[in-house]
Amino acid sequence: MIEQPAYTGFGFSDGEWGLLVGLPQSVLTAASAAESDGTRRTMAETAAGLETISAGRESASPLVAAVAGEIVTRVGDPEAGAELPVIAPDDPRALIDDVLLRAGQASALLAARVDEGEAGAYRHWLVQIAEQVVGAASSGGLLGIGGESVSDSERRFRDRLAHVLND
Repeated sequence: MIEQPAYTGFGFSDGEWGLLVGLPQSVLTAASAAESDGTRRTMAETAAGLETISAGRESASPLVAAVAGEIVTRVGDPEAGAELPVIAPDDPRALIDDVLLRAGQASALLAARVDEGEAGAYRHWLVQIAEQVVGAASSGGLLGIGGESVSDSERRFRDRLAHVLND
């Protein structure tokens, strides 16, 4: 007997599952790109985002746990030392706009396919990822001293994401 992919149990197509599995990493990248922080700070943000994604495996939501499990299977487990590469997009604004558009699509998809508890857990998890990324390293300052923990542009991305997701 051929084992069915996990997403079929949730009623998603391969493309829909791809949207849901790809979005957490995209949120991580967009949240990090909201403020140009330098390589060291971006690495800290990426690590915080991957940790939050990985923690989703322990979620009470079967959907979040399944998505997080698939991501960790694809990119590696931070508990085992896996790290995501630092991504510096050529056009951070375009990336952010694309991520927000896809977040809206995912939210609508979830509203149509799963109960509100599952949809809400996934949406909240995405906002948590953004929260952890933008708070992982201070922006501004001099030689790593001072600065603000969350810049205006990072706060704006996080707030726009929460608004799009109604979280």
